Amino acid sequence: MLYYCLVSVSLCILFSMTFWLVGFQSSNSASVKTSPFECGFEGYTSMRRPFSIRYFVLIVLFLIFDVEAVLLFPCLTTLLLGVNLNMYFYMFLFILLLTLGLTYEWKNGMLDWL
Repeated sequence: MLYYCLVSVSLCILFSMTFWLVGFQSSNSASVKTSPFECGFEGYTSMRRPFSIRYFVLIVLFLIFDVEAVLLFPCLTTLLLGVNLNMYFYMFLFILLLTLGLTYEWKNGMLDWL
């Protein structure tokens, strides 16, 4: 077991050092390489478009609550198979934490996107 740990740590160090050394060699890039490319012509407008932070927060909240629903499905199916008091406690704790997070976001105005 110790052998596998030493091998994995040494491989991580080896790969990290390799990427670190290679990263310093290729840092001589010109501004032409980092500019956007439009079929060989210079860009007509700026490629950066403003992005609403409220929309980004809405998407992150949707992902959090979507993952929450996915995590609750296995818990609900195990509850149907048999009564397990630990599962009730963990589900209650999970839903309580999500509810507290939702009320915190609501109080701070993160859900006022209209």
